[in-house]
Amino acid sequence: MRFFEIVDSVLSYYPKADILLLEKAYVFAGKVYRGKTRLAGEPYLDHPLDVAGILATMRLDEESIVAGLLHDALEEGLVDLEEIREEFGPGVARVVEGVAKVTRLDFSTGKEQQAEYVRKMILALSPDVRVVLVKLADRLHDMRSFQHRCSKAQQNLSRETLDIYSPLAARLGIDWIKLELENLAFKCLEPEEYGEIFQGLARTEEDRRRYIEEVKGILMAQMQDHDLQGRVSGRSKHLYSIYLKMKRQNLDLQRIYDVIAFRIIVDSLKACYEALALVHTLWEPVPGRFKDYIVKPKSNMYQSLHTTVIGPHGEKMEVQIRTAEMDRIANEGIAAHWLYKQRGDSEKKATEEETQRFSWLRELLEWNGDWRDPRTVALEDKAELYPNEVYVFTPRREVKSFPRGATPLDFAYDVHSEVGHRCVGARVNGKIVPLRYELQNGDTVEVLTAPNHHPSKDWLKIVKTSKAVQRIRHWIKAEERERSVALGREICEREFRKKGLNFNNYINSQELLEVARAFSLKTVDDLLANVGYSKISPVQMIGRLPSVIQEQEVEKKEESLALEKRKPTAQDDGIKVHGIDDVMLRMAHCCNPVPGEPIVGYITRGRGITVHRLSCRNIVRGDAERKIDVQWDSGDGKVYPVDIRVIYSGNKGMLATLNGILGQLDVRVLDLQVDSQGKDNSVCRMRIEVKDTQHLQRVMSTLRGEKGVYRVQRNME
Repeated sequence: MRFFEIVDSVLSYYPKADILLLEKAYVFAGKVYRGKTRLAGEPYLDHPLDVAGILATMRLDEESIVAGLLHDALEEGLVDLEEIREEFGPGVARVVEGVAKVTRLDFSTGKEQQAEYVRKMILALSPDVRVVLVKLADRLHDMRSFQHRCSKAQQNLSRETLDIYSPLAARLGIDWIKLELENLAFKCLEPEEYGEIFQGLARTEEDRRRYIEEVKGILMAQMQDHDLQGRVSGRSKHLYSIYLKMKRQNLDLQRIYDVIAFRIIVDSLKACYEALALVHTLWEPVPGRFKDYIVKPKSNMYQSLHTTVIGPHGEKMEVQIRTAEMDRIANEGIAAHWLYKQRGDSEKKATEEETQRFSWLRELLEWNGDWRDPRTVALEDKAELYPNEVYVFTPRREVKSFPRGATPLDFAYDVHSEVGHRCVGARVNGKIVPLRYELQNGDTVEVLTAPNHHPSKDWLKIVKTSKAVQRIRHWIKAEERERSVALGREICEREFRKKGLNFNNYINSQELLEVARAFSLKTVDDLLANVGYSKISPVQMIGRLPSVIQEQEVEKKEESLALEKRKPTAQDDGIKVHGIDDVMLRMAHCCNPVPGEPIVGYITRGRGITVHRLSCRNIVRGDAERKIDVQWDSGDGKVYPVDIRVIYSGNKGMLATLNGILGQLDVRVLDLQVDSQGKDNSVCRMRIEVKDTQHLQRVMSTLRGEKGVYRVQRNME
């Protein structure tokens, strides 16, 4: 494109444009690009001229055109930013710098989510929306002229265009750039499919032309009959959209019927719905294919009525109905922000209709004014399309999104919880930064860790992401619990010792687990943590231990019996206590020791000594300091109670047989209880009196030798 053609184009939509500024930029560009050529050998200046021409086609302001002429100068190192600012002002410098930042981004990713992050990053890195527009123009010209690149470069550029720039054009509502970028990229990436569709459409081009003229004639005639002012156009859908439909529906080109789309442009909103009614009267609408984007516009403020009908000859065809203003916005999107009407000697204020129509721009741009001079508008409007997010790179060049104000800690916890816990700092863009550093768009972040480092409560004041907050709180809670468990254990050990109990004998026992469940807790650690938190006292724990409860009940019964008879002494009960005479004692009912068995004494406060079998589980758990050596004083002819259990077949008369055997062995039965076990067996629990262990063993072995007896064992063993 020639420079004078660019000037004529700008003057056609903005007669008051600063042509001297454009001429100055053209001369400046000629100097900085002098002697440089593109890959095909053409002068380098041709590229910025063509980019500026595309921007003029988009009807942008003079600063945008100047930025288009100079957009590669900064990136190529031909000029510094300060020189551009001095020569052309801060607006041009801001746009050129933004384009250079976007150009330096690494788009080597095949992940859709990453592509979306990169698209958002481009918008976030653009303090002025014109940065994106200039970059789109730059990419469009690259795609038009990339036949001079190598095949691999073409494919990379095309994939990047489909993933990043075509969706950006769609996001900004610039439909014609979106369509052209998609078709150019499609042609490179899928040449066979592109050629098949292109040739297939070419073979039927004459038929489509006649069909379009037929439909246009019908519509125009009907619109005239119903006094509807407007125009009708028809075209084939662009190749990439046909390809996507074929791929999505798994159909070949011959089976894709609605490849023709018609557009009806009318002069009012009311006329849109009148035209829709007319179309539905002429042809049968396809169910589920009507969309009203006028009542509910797209996010880029695209407005139109879409319907699909069964047209002449049974062919499906799509019809779009909109006003001229809607059509302008649909094709030019955000670029329409720089469209101005000639209003005499001075620019008039925007009408209420215009203000409403561009309300979406106030959400995309920090804009609080009316229509003004293009230079003023472009200088003040900012493209804060994603004001609450920042986009940064990992060391592997992946893009991650964070809320504005996020810090390296948020980044670390996004990588992994353990990385976050051990984070001590970060290297951003190669420089060490503190944890409080706020991430900026385009930063490359590398986390620094230390193996013994841990989170602190102060981190909760630094992080912004909910994930980081949750992970830090979870770690702090776990750490506090660990300390509470240790404190609870220390408290229990001290209190158990006061009660004459050894806490270590209980820590892994089922008894303590039952105590925990009695407090609606799941584990012993939960119980200890609650003691550490002072929610449960150790006295409450001890009071719920089954063995302690059992011992307390036994002691109460024995105390009541002591009122009726004198407490036996050690000599009375055939027990010798080393170094002590005439001490009160009692036999433990939990294990019923008999002469000949190893025994031990346990000092019970206020009740003398309780004699246990050495293997009794209760004595094993007791306080070692309260244990005392005792021994049997045999030969006195005393008898001792013992509990035994006999499992035998349920034959009648078996119980009488057992009693007979016991009588022959000079054994007295004190108590007897029989329960059934299974279908044929019975369990007999009996308390008998024996003289010593030898007597007991003779009784048990004799019972085991009886036919029908399966097992004889002593209780509490």
